[in-house]
Amino acid sequence: MDKIADMLVMVKNANLAGKESVVTPYSKYKHAIAQCLLKNGFIKTASKKTGKDGFPALELELIYKGKEPKVTHVERVSRPSRRIYFGTNDIRSVRNGYGLLVLSTPKGVLDGKSARKEQVGGEALFKIW
Repeated sequence: MDKIADMLVMVKNANLAGKESVVTPYSKYKHAIAQCLLKNGFIKTASKKTGKDGFPALELELIYKGKEPKVTHVERVSRPSRRIYFGTNDIRSVRNGYGLLVLSTPKGVLDGKSARKEQVGGEALFKIW
């Protein structure tokens, strides 16, 4: 199972359904991805909570522009069966700057713009807009 894709689909579906927040199982990697989405304005807050079953959970509050959801599409680039790596020169803008490319780099989880600024490449995780 692809836990990152599950989290992203939960965010997209909750946003399209008009939910205020979404709760997903916690991991440090998911929390780093959520911090990247938070920094770029795709979610309002990301916090670690204790779930109903006693296990840690990641709660993400969603953002809307009026009644329109901020996140409408998510496209997974790398999958567990097929990893896609981008060098610094391969990183391009998504949807003419409207979207975001998220990469896993040696310097942590970064968006495409930050990765180019830091001059690092890495595994392309997903595109979101």
